[in-house]
Amino acid sequence: MNAEGGAHEIELPRNVIVGFGISSRFGKHFRRVFPRAELAAVIMGNTIRRKVYPLVKEALEDVGVTPVEVVATDASVSTADIIVEDLRSDRIDVLIGLGGGRSIDISKYAAYKLGKSWVSYPTVASHDGITSPFASLKGFDRPVSRKAKMPNLIFIDVNIIMKAPRRYNIAGFGDLVGKFISVRDWRLAHKLKGEYYGEYSASLALLSAKHVLAFYREIALGTVEGYRVLLEALVSSGVAMGIAGSTRPASGSEHLFAHALSLVAKNPPLHGEAVAVGTILMGYLHGIKWRVLRRRLRFVGAPTTAKELGVTPEEVIEALVRAATIRPERYTILGEKGLTRSAAEKLARATGVID
Repeated sequence: MNAEGGAHEIELPRNVIVGFGISSRFGKHFRRVFPRAELAAVIMGNTIRRKVYPLVKEALEDVGVTPVEVVATDASVSTADIIVEDLRSDRIDVLIGLGGGRSIDISKYAAYKLGKSWVSYPTVASHDGITSPFASLKGFDRPVSRKAKMPNLIFIDVNIIMKAPRRYNIAGFGDLVGKFISVRDWRLAHKLKGEYYGEYSASLALLSAKHVLAFYREIALGTVEGYRVLLEALVSSGVAMGIAGSTRPASGSEHLFAHALSLVAKNPPLHGEAVAVGTILMGYLHGIKWRVLRRRLRFVGAPTTAKELGVTPEEVIEALVRAATIRPERYTILGEKGLTRSAAEKLARATGVID
């Protein structure tokens, strides 16, 4: 309940299954959660359709469920709306988001629009959207997450995640470390603006960041334990958003920078990569031990400079200037007016993000 006496809805996933080499058991878990389902739309990209979908198809057919293939070509609202309209006439019982951010975000958005249940079946550990009830798609009026739907079932085969390109999983580490900033921004908004602040959900999000930081060596080495920690933390962060009823515990000024960079950069980096750099920048402003975070990010292999992100110094500066305008209603360490260009350049140089 917020300070004004209002309320928000808490959403939690019904089942979370995490294991090593468990793909063949997906059908059994699916049937337990959806005992009467007959048709399941599997939303995925072309690469996953070739590499992972055959396993999912077989597992579903083994329990009497007919899979319907849906290939998502991009992560845009227009593509998602086309998929929604196509599925309206197919009498689909359940949607399955199979893949990375694109497939999962479209699935939760489509499930919300159609009033259907959905399954999160990630193949990479690049962000905490695998759990959260918020979707990030291109084409909204602003590059921020929108309310969607929490998955009824989250099914994670660690073996599949470990085979994914390492860059994506490192991005997940960057996304999680950002919670050190988002929680502080949320607390700041509570103190200065009277915004609702949920201590439990904030603590859960912060625990996710602390958890991966404690196991940064294992994550850097790519051990089974490291991947399990990373995945469990991503799930936990998503749950924190479900409890808070917003993305506040997991998205602050570090995310505003990442969103702004996605708009201004000619070659935008992965979301979690931009969040990693945003964490360094905003950590400096918050006065926390940002150099420690930078060392851990470097050790794991995450980008910590503009050059490593594949963007120009000017793009970093422009993203810092524009960051506060992405969600002006969301108060952060950037304040209401944001940074001037000279302040942004000074910040980027002080943290070593640009030379």
